[in-house]
Amino acid sequence: MRGGDGFIAALDQSGGSTPKALRAYGLSESDWSSEEEMFDLIHDMRARIVAAPAFNGEKVVGAILFEQTMDRQFAGEPAAQHLWNTQGVVPFLKIDKGLLDRENGVQMLAPMPGLQDTLKRAHDLGVFGTKERSVIHEPNETGIEAIVAQQFDVAAQVLNADMMPILEPEISIDAPDKARAETLLLGCVMDNLERLPKDAEVMLKLTLPEQAGLYQPLVDHPKVMRVVALSGGYDREEATRRLAQNPGVIASFSRALTEGLSAQQSDEAFNAQIEQTIDTIYRASTAA
Repeated sequence: MRGGDGFIAALDQSGGSTPKALRAYGLSESDWSSEEEMFDLIHDMRARIVAAPAFNGEKVVGAILFEQTMDRQFAGEPAAQHLWNTQGVVPFLKIDKGLLDRENGVQMLAPMPGLQDTLKRAHDLGVFGTKERSVIHEPNETGIEAIVAQQFDVAAQVLNADMMPILEPEISIDAPDKARAETLLLGCVMDNLERLPKDAEVMLKLTLPEQAGLYQPLVDHPKVMRVVALSGGYDREEATRRLAQNPGVIASFSRALTEGLSAQQSDEAFNAQIEQTIDTIYRASTAA
């Protein structure tokens, strides 16, 4: 994970974002009659992506799974074990349970009951790390300090479970004065990194910044294994353009990864589209 070329595929749409992801994939609410059927359909989409010949450790270094996906199989193997043992892709798990209501310009992580049990189960299944997302909506210093402190508190629990946390304090691409929010976030993250134990490492998943290279101090930090970027609502063209301007940052895209894929495509057309997408995101992730 530390040195591999490529990017992380975000295959972790949750219950709230699954209907939108399925609509983008060419399916509608008429195609399922229950939440269970809906999750079956999104798993089928994920399994189809993972089964594509281009989806392997040569260009995809990691994949983030939804908890239900971790408990399912790819090609007859437990999902996380298949990713690593068969394809050389490092598995991560989305552990957040959604967001609290907006306060001080941010949405904090909702409570995560049973987190220790989830981490142990994931570790036993061969999952390398976790991802936890909260959202910054405006450059509110109080809110940003609180959201970063909470992210690092969760990271400490993940590290104690012998796993690698990906902290994701996302900044909304629609935030007013997004650049100032990014500067405030950078300062808070740097402060919290200094408080980590000497030999601890974390990863960071951040919105692509307005100022190219803003997060270089994080890329270079000895306590940061990797900095990855979310697409955050940018289409693939804009997301990869911004990513290529930030050397050392790699992609962890969800919507930009599945853009152009359809349930109605033949396997040949589907595989050709995902191969083109993987190549595009890989080039942006490895731009010098």
